[in-house]
Amino acid sequence: MAEQESNPSPDKQPQVTPPRRHSDAEAKFEHVLFGSRWIMAPVYLGLVIAMLIMLVKFGKELFGLIGGIFSLTGEEIIIGVLTLVDIALIMNLLIIIIFSGYENFVSKMEDLRYHHDRPDWMGSIGFTDLKIKVIGSIVAISGIELLKGFMNVGNLTDRELAWMVGIHLTFVASGVLYAFMDKLQYSVKSK
Repeated sequence: MAEQESNPSPDKQPQVTPPRRHSDAEAKFEHVLFGSRWIMAPVYLGLVIAMLIMLVKFGKELFGLIGGIFSLTGEEIIIGVLTLVDIALIMNLLIIIIFSGYENFVSKMEDLRYHHDRPDWMGSIGFTDLKIKVIGSIVAISGIELLKGFMNVGNLTDRELAWMVGIHLTFVASGVLYAFMDKLQYSVKSK
């Protein structure tokens, strides 16, 4: 008898709780919240404009290097090239933030899914991956700024250099700790 009570008959289906019914006001409010993600679209457009500003800065630096090719010292040329690399890294970071942020938080770029120039990573970078890439880029940019500081050590005080090293080490430690926490989280989820 106890066996029959613990094993329900096949014709009895388990009860499923029906979804909670929303009021019209609640449904409208949720639609407004869902639609509010489009507020971010102008932010991403603003980052595209920031890339154009960075492009102008890149051109100015490049023309300065070209114009001074015979008069600049080796150290000045290296600092100029490092500045160009710095600008390129920042622009790459902006591209990653624009594409990933838009696809993760605003809307999928379905029309471009099969475009021949679409980067492989586009659409596959999640929020956690985005944060790791941002931190990695910040560490690289900070490293270049530190290298530029050491190349220009004669014009900086010891205090300024110490701050640059301290800030860079803070970025490095933050990146390592964040990557470690991400790895711990991933290993817990995969168990």
